[in-house]
Amino acid sequence: MNAKVSNILIIKPGAIGDLLHMTPVIRALKGIYPAASITIMVSSRVTALLFADNPMVDEVVIFDKKGEQKTWGGVFKLWKRLRPKRFDLVLNYQRSNLKGWALVTAAIPCRVLVYHKTRGRVIHAIVDHLRPLARLGVDPERADRSLDFFPSQADTEYAERFVRENGLAGRRLVAFNPGTSSENKCWPIERYAELGDRLAARGVAVVVVGSRDEAPLAAAIRAGMKEQVYDLCGCSLGELAALLKHCEFLVTGDTGPMHIAAAVGTRNLALYGPISPVRSGPVGEGHRIVIHDELDCCPCNSFKCSNKEFRLCMEKITVDEADKVATEMLAVKER
Repeated sequence: MNAKVSNILIIKPGAIGDLLHMTPVIRALKGIYPAASITIMVSSRVTALLFADNPMVDEVVIFDKKGEQKTWGGVFKLWKRLRPKRFDLVLNYQRSNLKGWALVTAAIPCRVLVYHKTRGRVIHAIVDHLRPLARLGVDPERADRSLDFFPSQADTEYAERFVRENGLAGRRLVAFNPGTSSENKCWPIERYAELGDRLAARGVAVVVVGSRDEAPLAAAIRAGMKEQVYDLCGCSLGELAALLKHCEFLVTGDTGPMHIAAAVGTRNLALYGPISPVRSGPVGEGHRIVIHDELDCCPCNSFKCSNKEFRLCMEKITVDEADKVATEMLAVKER
């Protein structure tokens, strides 16, 4: 079986967390077919960076349904690029997308494995993504679920330079990631500011991270804090990963940077509300999750809050609660 597969295509457009959840799949495929070349198809140049320095990925292809591949002409152009590669195994994680299926035909004749999301019960996304590999002999429940992200040397130097130039060598760093893809998953910004002051008063350096679009959130935290805070919103994903390696933990909602932290071995203080951590929680050791699942509506597993009190599940998380957990996490590292 191993000798017959030399070129693998994975079709998985998606967000940061979705794609990092694919890294156990890639690692499992390499375990079965160590000599095979692996190409992964993603939806943007930003998410392509997640695999830029991954030694198990040979090529990243961008399938931009809102850009170059918005038209069928653009899809056919990509089809012609894929056709000469002669893939003999395709994993399609976009089974509901017609254009994705059109691109699968560029590999025919080949074996195609199709992802079907588990219904009727909640399992972690990583286990779900591993399920198509059961037909190759992989046990999804027992496979290694750890995530992979490999910052480049330039990314590593960026983080080291930040620490050195700001006089942070030897100080304990905690990162805040206040933004998420949905407003109902966000913790109130003023609570980040209050938590930041409490941590800074104990000698912890607080760094706010996020995308360029989330810079106003960082500005609001800076404005609300009495103590100094460092703003690194807008750094690349690789730079973020390298920076998080220097941090004790990341305080965050359910979002991509949470999974980046887990992938580089940094703990998360994850503030959960509408989405079940059973499905999307951080993998690895030392993470802590704060969630008020005693509420009838929590988790609702919806990106739209229908509660009369908007995002009640996130509003319920107090600064005292987050501070208590943060204190415990800092104490664990001190032992």
